[in-house]
Amino acid sequence: MAYLMLMLLFGLVVGLAAVASNPSPYFAALGLVVVAGMGCGVLVGHGGSFLSLILFLIYLGGMLVVFAYSAALAAEPYPESWGSWPVLWAMLAYVAGAGVVGSIFWGGWYEGSWVLVDEFSEFSVFRGDIGGVALVYSVGGGMLILGAWVLLLTLFVVLELTRGLSRGALRVV
Repeated sequence: MAYLMLMLLFGLVVGLAAVASNPSPYFAALGLVVVAGMGCGVLVGHGGSFLSLILFLIYLGGMLVVFAYSAALAAEPYPESWGSWPVLWAMLAYVAGAGVVGSIFWGGWYEGSWVLVDEFSEFSVFRGDIGGVALVYSVGGGMLILGAWVLLLTLFVVLELTRGLSRGALRVV
């Protein structure tokens, strides 16, 4: 289980580096789907299977909408892929930076974080991830509105960042 979690966390870091280093929205959206899958795999490894499934489905639906908007508005004739040299060097720099930060904090702090949510099931009536669903429906309305606002703001920020030097579809006629 520890090797699987190590592979999922490594895939999460590499996927985040792929998203951060790629200027094209086509390949960055694919990297975000990989990162979502790896992050949900980490959640499953820690005992949050229901939460992981719901987050993955919601995230993939949101990414479908964001990918459609960014692909329509940032029309590039020749998008840069992960195989091009500037993107590859930036990705390697990000992974090396994450490795340096990881080696700085490498110690004994991570050993207690492998405890699953259901490990302490004798102290609770609910599973760890099902109890949170009731809280989302009871007191989560304000957070839902805040989350929708943040997603809308993020959409415009991503569109502005991926636009580059060309004006794309967001230009003054």
